[in-house]
This record gives sequence, structure tokens and C-alpha cells, in this order.
Amino acid sequence: MSVLAAAAALSDRTAHPRAGVRVGTDRGTVLVSLDGRSYVPERLGVLRLPGEAVPVTADVDLLQVDPLKIIEGAWADFTTALAAVVGGKSMLPFVGTLASLAPGELSSLPGAQEFLLLRQVRDVATAGRWQRVVVDLSGVGDVMAFLRAPTVLSAALERLWPRHARLAEAAEKPALAQLSAAIEGIDRDCQDLIDLIADPHGVAAHLVVDAGDRGIRCLADYLAISDLMGLPLRSVLVNEGTGQSAPGALDAAQALLGEHADVAVTVIPVADGPLDRLARIRRIHLDLPRPTGRPRGSSALTVSHVAGEDLDSVFELVWRQGLPDPERLEVGRSGDDLLVTISGFRFPVRLPSVLRRCTVTGADWRDGRLILRFAPDRAVWPQRPMRSPGAP
Repeated sequence: MSVLAAAAALSDRTAHPRAGVRVGTDRGTVLVSLDGRSYVPERLGVLRLPGEAVPVTADVDLLQVDPLKIIEGAWADFTTALAAVVGGKSMLPFVGTLASLAPGELSSLPGAQEFLLLRQVRDVATAGRWQRVVVDLSGVGDVMAFLRAPTVLSAALERLWPRHARLAEAAEKPALAQLSAAIEGIDRDCQDLIDLIADPHGVAAHLVVDAGDRGIRCLADYLAISDLMGLPLRSVLVNEGTGQSAPGALDAAQALLGEHADVAVTVIPVADGPLDRLARIRRIHLDLPRPTGRPRGSSALTVSHVAGEDLDSVFELVWRQGLPDPERLEVGRSGDDLLVTISGFRFPVRLPSVLRRCTVTGADWRDGRLILRFAPDRAVWPQRPMRSPGAP
């Protein structure tokens, strides 16, 4: 998979700067590898310098990220705020526990390592040094869970120390102000990453599956999960270079995509020889489709008022959603989030403001769309003022 990311970075010379991002140099593309043990530097014939951009060609750089160094650097900044609170003998029970963690232990906290790596990618994309950023996620394990990490971490912070509470306590206790500001910054970065990952104007996601039977069977789940997360998916790459192939893999992928006209399917054939050097990788011509500016899945949800008035109103929340296994669809509610589980993958979808004072009354799936019905919650729905007798 890393080879395909490298080929994409090397093949496409036409950069497309993200809207609103300042371009400060004439550098075209940076390939970002989040795998500290990746062999991409050796294959491209450049030095392994984690954390530093290394020129590969005249207009392509390689940036290999060392996850442990990213964690240690971020944790050093955060513990400065913790030390001030511990010195002030804060009554918050979790502060002492956090302060006692070593930087290396932070990698075991849910979503922390993934969040820090994604923040590094965000910083690279907005630095103004490159016009295009190709991110290789082949070394992160479960890619969908990795991309969900900012959402998970933000929710964890809210449960651990709700925003309204931390702002109020920071105002009353100066010793907590620095810690509150640090957590506020983390949560703000989480929201920024959530928006970036689903941004159809500046981001194009590309899904790589092997051409074997297992890859094709898993494709339906991957596509459904990408719908649920609202990822701006632009292509599916069926990779025969893994040495496996299933008859009709291309047809199967195209049939699963159905009406997804914005998603291209490309078969990557087996290379003639080993892809162990730059010249051989450049033989793979892989021009990835550009962002379309059109949101997909839950990022393109719509809300309609379909019946009734006031407390008798009925609203429908709809988005295009794949559903490989209807029996595994689950819908729940947690605060302002709708918790949707598809193919064993749970993701919180933030409710539009009009539905946050409503309760879910039903769910349906038809014509490739998930349809959820809502009714006003009588306990919190704003009531119209009663007219006095004789009032016009």
C-alpha cells in the first residue's frame, strides 16, 4: 500500500491547493508516512530522517513521522499545565493520575496517539510549503478507527470534564485556568480535524483493497463505513500487486458502488518486477481523482419537516448510506449525537440544532438512504406563548 501512495505522489504533477491555504513555495507534493518502520525511504533512495522533509525529486518530498517523538513533544507541553495544577493541589481527581503518566504511556490512551498524528498531518497541510499532501495510512492498522480518533477523544474529554464545567471552574479557580485552556485547545484541534477529514473541497479519500476474495467481500463494509463517517471518497484501488486476484473483481467493485458516480474504480495490475527503487515505482502511473467539493454520506445529511405543527411536528433526517447487513444496524442517542452502528462500526453523527430537542421515533432504510424520524421532546421543546383573551 505504501508503494501505491508513493506512486501517486510521484505520478501526479498537477497540485491542487486546498481552499484558504497559503502556498508559500513552489514545492508541489509531500508524501507523509505515518509508519515509523516504513521502508519507503529506502525504496525512494533517500535518507531516513523522521520529522524532516527530505527531497525525493524536484517537486516531491517525503516526510516520515515518528509517532513516539510526536507523543513525547506534545506531552511535554501538556504536562506544563498539569504541573501548575498539581502544585496548586487541585481537587480534580484525574489530574494527579494524568500528571503521573510518562510520555510513552500516553500511546495507550484511547485516541491520543491517532489524534496527535492527525494533528501533525493537519499542520503539514496548512504550513504553506506544499500544494498537495499525500498521506500513506497503510501503517496505522484499522484506518477507519484511526480517522475516528478525534471524535472519540473529543467525546472522552467532554465526559471527563464537560466544557461548561471546565470553563466555569477555570473562572472561579485561577489554578485551573491553564489546564482548562490546554484541554480547550485539544478539543478545538479535535473539532478542526473532524471538519478537515470530511472536507470535500480540500480532501479526497482513496480506498485500497486487495483483489482477492476477502478484499472484495470487505469492500461493502468499507464503503458503508465511509458513508457513515462522511468521508469524501473519490476512488477505490483494487490492488492485484498483493499476488491475489479474484475473477470479476472490477465488476464486483463497480456493482457495489452503484450510483456513486463520484467514486472511480481502478485496478492496479501486478508489476513486472520488484518495486524496490524510485525508477521502478515511477512506472506505476496513478493519478488520483481530485476533490469534488460535494459532501458524501452523513456529511450531506438533510433535515425535512414532513408533518404536523409545534409539538406534533415530525422531522426526517436523511443521508445516502450503504447497508451491507441490515441486521447489524443500530441507532442510539447520546446528548447531541446520534450513535449509529453499521457493520460493527459505531460512529457519532452530530445532530442539527433543530433536532437536538427531539427524540428519535423511528428508523428506516430504503433506496440506499437511511431515514430517521424525530418528534419534539415535550420537556424541552420551546412553547409558543399563550395568547390572552381578546388579543388579535
